[in-house]
Amino acid sequence: MFPDRVVSGMRPTGLMHLGHYHGALKNWIRMQSELPCLFFVADWHALTTHYDDPAIIEKSTWDMVIDWLAAGIDPSQATIFIQSRVPEHAELHLLLSMATPLGWLERVPTYKDQIENLASRDLATYGFLGYPLLQAADVLIYRATQVPVGEDQVPHIEMMREIARRFNHLYGKEPGFEQKALDAVKKLGSKRAKLYAELRTAYRQDGDDAALEQAQAMLNEAGSLSNIDRERLFGYLEGGHKIILVEPQVKLTEASRLPGLDGRKMSKSYGNAVSLREDPESVTKKIRTMPTDPARVRRTDAGDPLKCPVWQLHEVYSDGATKDWVMKGCTSAGIGCLECKQPVVDAVLAEQEPMHERAQQYLDDPSLVRAIVADGCGKARKLAQETMRDVREAMGLSYS
Repeated sequence: MFPDRVVSGMRPTGLMHLGHYHGALKNWIRMQSELPCLFFVADWHALTTHYDDPAIIEKSTWDMVIDWLAAGIDPSQATIFIQSRVPEHAELHLLLSMATPLGWLERVPTYKDQIENLASRDLATYGFLGYPLLQAADVLIYRATQVPVGEDQVPHIEMMREIARRFNHLYGKEPGFEQKALDAVKKLGSKRAKLYAELRTAYRQDGDDAALEQAQAMLNEAGSLSNIDRERLFGYLEGGHKIILVEPQVKLTEASRLPGLDGRKMSKSYGNAVSLREDPESVTKKIRTMPTDPARVRRTDAGDPLKCPVWQLHEVYSDGATKDWVMKGCTSAGIGCLECKQPVVDAVLAEQEPMHERAQQYLDDPSLVRAIVADGCGKARKLAQETMRDVREAMGLSYS
């Protein structure tokens, strides 16, 4: 009924590092050539934990967008926009909050985790409790079919699905819906109408997901249906209501294998990160001074790469021959630690070189970035307004 669409966003934390690139941006870059994608700066989400210190948000927003463009996000393929520039996000968030049980928000796993991990901050606010609902609005307003996330974010997507399901159940009712759906079935033609009925029965009575997928594919291909009839038949398949908000599917992404310079997760707060557009001299110095196998005190001591943070970077950046050279040279003391680090230095600098080149035009002329975001905000808002028209009508708020 609705076209495949990917939506994802990031909170503006300023300059991005290589962990962000390998953990999220490379996935975004791949997806932008496969499906329509919307990527947004979640600046309202930054306020959920830093509402008392918003001064850094604007600069962090523009720094992050330039990093996206430098990494390879292509505005001719993907829509880049800022969350707060599309006020419909806030409207849908408000309307969804009217019918979302409080217990759903309290049970989100990351809620208690962050309360404990950020104990120094006052997070006893609705904004923090309700951020998963704002996340849901961010996705549901574009009727996204796929959301790229890591495994730790899967519960958030499942909650989005539950919220969409509940909304459709409460507000997808239409006077005479079943008869209108049956009339729409006849418009499929006798052969397809019979198949639709069989597939609907298989799904409703036996829980046959394959039957549901086959019926949905058939409806998507049925050129004889109007959009409203197609919407009714999608709803009739699953339970007798119109589909207003789409239940997004999880698109699991490969977790980043890139550690920080000390072997822990790369993070600016740990001081172990390499920024995407960091100066080459700084990158070289950081990698050359990385800690190594603590048992290798002298150049003549044999080492164990598996106990060395540098080896973890070789796992990401080096080919098989280089890794064999490192393994043999380190365990036999045939190479020193600086020699071992040089291929990583070279690989990281080679990865960053095109990023510096792409970023330079936006640093030279910031109006280019503003224009890209303005265009993206316009495109995103048009889609959001289409959804909100249907939402308001379903909730009796259209006043047309």
